[in-house]
Amino acid sequence: MENRRLMATGIVGFVVTALCCFTPVLAVLPGAVGLSAVLGYLDYVLIPAMILFLGIVAYAAYRRRRSA
Repeated sequence: MENRRLMATGIVGFVVTALCCFTPVLAVLPGAVGLSAVLGYLDYVLIPAMILFLGIVAYAAYRRRRSA
């Protein structure tokens, strides 16, 4: 995968998961649909996803520095 695309994927994914973790919108939307029982388990998914995307950003930065 190209460095720019890898970096963009990591940054966009990190921003999306960070917004989901830190905004109350995520708590309101599933409650409005009737899925409020799922809210307790979202931290088990969102925090590792945020760490994964941060790792992708770090890997892309490493590849960029190594190729230069």
